[in-house]
Amino acid sequence: MSALDFSRRSTLDELMDTQPVDFEDFRACLVDLAQVNRLTLAHRPTFAFLERLVARGLPENRPLEVIDVGSGYGDMLRAIDAWAGERGIAVSLTGVDLNPWSRRSATEATPPGRPITWVTADAFAYEPPGGIDVVLSSLFTHHLPDPGVVRFLAWMEAKARLGWFVNDLHRHPLPYHFFRRLSRLAGWHRFVQHDGPVSIARAFSASDWRRLIAEAGLDPRAVEVRWWMPFRLTVGRLKVP
Repeated sequence: MSALDFSRRSTLDELMDTQPVDFEDFRACLVDLAQVNRLTLAHRPTFAFLERLVARGLPENRPLEVIDVGSGYGDMLRAIDAWAGERGIAVSLTGVDLNPWSRRSATEATPPGRPITWVTADAFAYEPPGGIDVVLSSLFTHHLPDPGVVRFLAWMEAKARLGWFVNDLHRHPLPYHFFRRLSRLAGWHRFVQHDGPVSIARAFSASDWRRLIAEAGLDPRAVEVRWWMPFRLTVGRLKVP
């Protein structure tokens, strides 16, 4: 498939998934990705989901148990920690990532004493002792082939007591070409320059998500697919009434 065929998901590889690098190079890439997330307001949809969740009620006498799958540098969970602190919400946050360097880099970037645990694990095999209230993922699902996305959706539905939320990219030529130019002008890490456009090509349309939700056996009426500027698609499920 051509990298510029936006009618379906690309199968192009991302360098970060395939090219070996040392830790310093890996961390430098994650630092630049965190900057991209800030500039593109990547955390905003996740906060909106959490606000809706909080409005429906929180667990009594214990913290809200949240895991972030594919947590990378950990900037999403550090932002959630700050968000929860501003609202007086007790949280227990866990970042799960297959790459052990993600755990190391996230740990180094996190102030001591925060309610965040970094774990190197396959999320499908991870069983936290307190169970899971909420599963989050950000820019994770486009790394998976369609069967893996279906499995992930079904796994989240089975594991999350209160709800789950996927925050990923909208496959479209406008963000693809814009990011190619922006990443070069900004001088971001070579992986970011290559993998950013590839990630967009590997990402989803709203119809993709509706099909994958159905294949996972989920009730489409209970799952919200929503578009966010700039070119994000989110998939969310709140289980609490």
